[in-house]
Amino acid sequence: MIKHLKFNINELAGCFGDIGTSLPLIIGMTLVAKLDPASIFIMFGAMQIAMGIYYGLPMPIQPLKAMAAMVIALKISGDVLFGAGLAIGFSMLILTVTGALDWIARVIPHCVIRGVQVGLGASLAFLALKNYIFTQGEIGIALALVGFVIVIVCARQSRVPGGLLLVGVGVIFALFFKLKLGVIVSGIGFALPKIHIPSLSNIATGFFVLALPQLPLSISNSIVATQKAVNDFFPNQNEPKVTVKKIGFTYSLLNLLAPLMSGIPVCHGCGGIAGYYAFGARTGGSTVIIGTMYILIGLVFSQVFSYVVEVFPLPILGVTLFFEAIALMRLAKDIAKTPYFSVTLLVALIAFTCPQGYLLGILAGMVLYYCLQRFLVKDLLVKWY
Repeated sequence: MIKHLKFNINELAGCFGDIGTSLPLIIGMTLVAKLDPASIFIMFGAMQIAMGIYYGLPMPIQPLKAMAAMVIALKISGDVLFGAGLAIGFSMLILTVTGALDWIARVIPHCVIRGVQVGLGASLAFLALKNYIFTQGEIGIALALVGFVIVIVCARQSRVPGGLLLVGVGVIFALFFKLKLGVIVSGIGFALPKIHIPSLSNIATGFFVLALPQLPLSISNSIVATQKAVNDFFPNQNEPKVTVKKIGFTYSLLNLLAPLMSGIPVCHGCGGIAGYYAFGARTGGSTVIIGTMYILIGLVFSQVFSYVVEVFPLPILGVTLFFEAIALMRLAKDIAKTPYFSVTLLVALIAFTCPQGYLLGILAGMVLYYCLQRFLVKDLLVKWY
């Protein structure tokens, strides 16, 4: 796939499309679980590069969201987190090898997957507004408004990538108001990832405490919805075909390797693809670029990473996250005029509002979908809509 990679201004702009989702979770877990920043950033970057080369597309690598939320909220140790990474890697590998993952993908209807995507998009938009855009008062809101204008104006012409200008605004803001260059320079040093072998007890604890709650979200969003998003955004570049099984294997492999080098558990994600695409990425060159940046942070700036990440102010992260959410929700337009749009809305509502909402939403959506198919006459159903 290397021959399909491009490295241009659009790929550079697009590489920042998913940073609003990933970076805050990485920072939160690193600080709360007292993880080694060098290991986290180097492994995260290396996985980005590997997937960009392997798929030839901007296939995202993201922290496992449910795991990250529980680690941050419950202050779970890094040892248990690494054990959970191995546990979910083995679990997904079993589902993939046995064919169970393909079966799950076949029985979940298209309208239900669209509901998962809309629900995730709504969650990301709400998170962008609540936790990013409105957290720094009037200055933050003004900065976010400037970001919105930049992206919208640049979206109407292709010469200047809006994502790149957006990041530039964040860098300028940070240089004037936040970053202490002296602290960064004094903290520069070289570091490498640390080898870590999780114990059986940490793997078992990680499986029950972190991996099991994560699995429904991973299957629906990281595997099935991601495969659907690849076909939606890259219908002509998706050769050889990106299948559910292929994504399941790379998901498994990444999580079987990362914890051994003190890396966080990761996943793919349809939201990440939407974010990359929305900001201009069209090949795996974008993930190679952002992966290289993460590796540089880990190798050289890990001792002062809390200062380095301030290059991207929260309101700017919020804008990137918001447009990622919009791109994701827009995927449902292909089903908006069909009889099953109500199923999509139900799944999205449950996914957005309920604990374990993705699992509950999928189950409720499947019940409604198959009931509509079984008990309602198609012509009558179309007439109702």
